[in-house]
Amino acid sequence: MRLQKTSFVIAASVAAALSLTACDGDSDGAAASAAPEKSSGSMSPSGTGDTDGSGGGDSQASDSAAAPAPEASSGDVCRTANLSFSSSGGMAEGEVLINLKNTGSTSCSMHGYPGLDLKGKDGTVSAERNSGRPVPTVTLAPGEETNFSLYFPPNTGGGSGVTFTSVVVTPPNETHSHNMSLSVSIPADSGSASRITVTPVGSGK
Repeated sequence: MRLQKTSFVIAASVAAALSLTACDGDSDGAAASAAPEKSSGSMSPSGTGDTDGSGGGDSQASDSAAAPAPEASSGDVCRTANLSFSSSGGMAEGEVLINLKNTGSTSCSMHGYPGLDLKGKDGTVSAERNSGRPVPTVTLAPGEETNFSLYFPPNTGGGSGVTFTSVVVTPPNETHSHNMSLSVSIPADSGSASRITVTPVGSGK
């Protein structure tokens, strides 16, 4: 009987020890499972891993916004709406100067022959180009003026002739015209109209 009792005590001790060991292992495993893993780095909202907010895209946008705007050209074609028109006597009989003044706020330029139509009660005649003249490029600052010449055969024969009372002027490289009063009388013969000519703008300047 004494031997059996001793064996029972030993068996109970071993079982208790095993139970304690199992509890310790479960505790350690749960602690390891619950501990958060160490983060290797925080992610930005964009997912790039940057935390200082200085991404390459922001830098490019700033550079683009800071780029200067291109300068506007100051030598645009002179437009009819930015010109004033007048006439004055030429150097000889049968010549009239048509003056064009830049009334705009910026410089403009003209190059070439103007269009010119003479109008009267008997009809309209378009002036031909007076060839053989230089064709300069004229640049006008605000307030500056240039001109071209209108040549026609004057009516000196004493007859009634053909009288025009206005001219329609179209500057070079423009589609809009300006109508101004001007009295021009030419002989009534059939060849007079073909001798009405204009010079290039600025050729006499």
